[in-house]
Amino acid sequence: MEWTHIPGLAPYTETLRAMEERVAAISAGTAPEAVWLLEHPPLYTAGTSARAEDLTDPARFPVHLAGRGGQYTYHGPGQRVAYVMLDLNKRGRDVRRFVCALEDWVIGALAEFSVTGERRAGRVGVWVARPDKPPLPDGTPREDKIAAIGIKLRGIVPCGIRGHGVTSLVDLGLPVTMDDLDLALRRGLDVALEQLGT
Repeated sequence: MEWTHIPGLAPYTETLRAMEERVAAISAGTAPEAVWLLEHPPLYTAGTSARAEDLTDPARFPVHLAGRGGQYTYHGPGQRVAYVMLDLNKRGRDVRRFVCALEDWVIGALAEFSVTGERRAGRVGVWVARPDKPPLPDGTPREDKIAAIGIKLRGIVPCGIRGHGVTSLVDLGLPVTMDDLDLALRRGLDVALEQLGT
């Protein structure tokens, strides 16, 4: 696995083009699997299920069609984006297990900062309970999404979910740097990928 940290704000279109080239090389067997860690300038990506009514302020930031599953996702400074490029043909071709492995990876990284990340039925991504916030109008405890998962396989209302917010490690009161987060992510990926096999 090759790890690359891209400094500064990586332009979305150029990054996507480079990622497509890398994925083609991985598929051809001429490059190793890779993880790129980066930040983008403020923008929205629209997944294949994106609905126009979920983009509440469409002129605020550029919108890029992502070709991945899911709906709208915001990207911007201070948000770590991890592009994981794997050859799933060699890892069992199980998309649900792949998503689960990515969620486990994030949950493990959050645990290094004493943050309990959890899955929620019917909602992809990783969630944290927010007892510091008032409950929803129906009395349901508040929880926020801390990590979105979007995948693209070959061959803004965040993610279209209303009633829940999004959060970050800083919002949770943790003065975590990007370097701290990158180290936690790097330590946990091998464990999460064991679920997929080699």
